Amino acid sequence: MNKPKINYQVILEKKIKEIEKSDYIPTLLLHSCCAPCGSYVLEYLADYFKITVYYYNPNITFNDEYQKRYVEQQEFIKTVNKTSKNKIEFLGGEYDTKEFYYKIRGLEDIREGGERCFECFDLRLTRTAKMAKELKFDYFSTALSISPLKNGQKINEIGIELEERLGIKFLRADFKKKNGYKRSIELSRDHNLYRQDYCGCVYSKKEREED
Repeated sequence: MNKPKINYQVILEKKIKEIEKSDYIPTLLLHSCCAPCGSYVLEYLADYFKITVYYYNPNITFNDEYQKRYVEQQEFIKTVNKTSKNKIEFLGGEYDTKEFYYKIRGLEDIREGGERCFECFDLRLTRTAKMAKELKFDYFSTALSISPLKNGQKINEIGIELEERLGIKFLRADFKKKNGYKRSIELSRDHNLYRQDYCGCVYSKKEREED
């Protein structure tokens, strides 16, 4: 039996209203895979949180692709900081593709959007949650749900499980809602951001090429 879908955008809006009533600005460690995916999310949340973007993506198979996204994420943050209410910081994670291959072993032939992707979400969110707890952030979250190809329900389920297991609050969200994905495309165009046509791993790249 399928679980009923939860509107995580509504939950996020309620959380933001709570924050607006307080004088305290909470800290957020936000996982991001690239500047385009993080663009709208930063624009949306920077007024309510002190954000550090955490770039941890061992799923990105090719080093040149990884480095290109790494640099562009930093450059985009510099641009956003010119007008942002709260300064955004950047934290680079370790790049070790072996972690990804170990995590998804046996699922290599599963098409994008299935269990292989769920394991990849879990890998990156787990590292983000542990880092957020270690550095004493108030919340952790990810920009991954901005993509219409990413299962927002599953991403939030993983985040909530980590919240309960590790004792660090997960900011529930589905950033593709309220035209979030559309806005990310607009921001990418306005800032001339590099928008790749695959998630990052060699399997998603191969699927794009075959399609």
